[in-house]
Amino acid sequence: MRFALLAASISLALASTSGLAATAYVSNEKDDSISVIDLTTMEVTATLDVGQRPRGLLLSSDNKLLYICASDSDRVQVMDLATRKIIKELPSGADPEQFALHPNDRWLYISNEDDALVTVVDTQTDQVLGQIDVGVEPEGMAVSPDGKWAVNTSETTNMLHWIDTSSHTLVDNTLVDQRPRHVEFDGDGKRLWASAEIGGTVTVIDVASRQIEKVLTFQIKGVHPDKVQPVGVKLSADGKYAFVALGPANHVAVVDAKSYEVLDYLLVGRRVWHLAFTPDQKRLLTTNGVSGDVSVIDVDNLKVSKSIKVGRYPWGVVVTP
Repeated sequence: MRFALLAASISLALASTSGLAATAYVSNEKDDSISVIDLTTMEVTATLDVGQRPRGLLLSSDNKLLYICASDSDRVQVMDLATRKIIKELPSGADPEQFALHPNDRWLYISNEDDALVTVVDTQTDQVLGQIDVGVEPEGMAVSPDGKWAVNTSETTNMLHWIDTSSHTLVDNTLVDQRPRHVEFDGDGKRLWASAEIGGTVTVIDVASRQIEKVLTFQIKGVHPDKVQPVGVKLSADGKYAFVALGPANHVAVVDAKSYEVLDYLLVGRRVWHLAFTPDQKRLLTTNGVSGDVSVIDVDNLKVSKSIKVGRYPWGVVVTP
């Protein structure tokens, strides 16, 4: 009996430190809700009502606050994860879609799709620090690990816009392929990965020179090239892999982040949008808009291990320890 109790205690301790002992939050674009997934049981444990058409999600650095782009409410909502209640709304500008938080954990850079603007909000004072003119239909947003750059994508202008965070001014533009949707800095901030949905490519850019280093293309056997539409990108912390969500191709591409070789394509749900790692990076979650589910990828084995049904048109996803 004592041995059984000890074994159970060890099992619980291991679970608490693994990527499974975590919680995922998924924005359901058509349901105006957030699905809460217990990653120990792999089940939805709660559905939280939020603003209209929630899309982008991100966490504060201490994982206590969840920021939500309520696009059709023209607000960024802030949820206290201890109570799972909305505690305030930030003046985000019109139609916020994606956003990024500065390493200072205060400045929030928000893309305003309808107004061709990036709005900068201080999350502590709730004040708008500035609005920066960018290209038509801005969407993707990222801040470099050193906090020097905020980069925005404009879907119609087909550009990346480099914003100097010390002055909140636009200082450079990089032309990429059609309809750039998402940007992601690597861990050391030396490279920026940008997906182009209609172009069907991912562009890798050297940050120091702001010059294009590589353009990745994707070919999946049995899938028409028009359906290969890259959106979300996630880079593993060890610098080994880049994972690219390929939209209506219903696959995630696995890329060697050093050689840029495409290693594999993993079949997930329909219309895969965005991705998030568990804290130990052993698993990767994907949001699949049309099939209304989340796929769970075993990163060590590069296999899809589970599908979890959520709400209608899941879009964004984040994971807390």
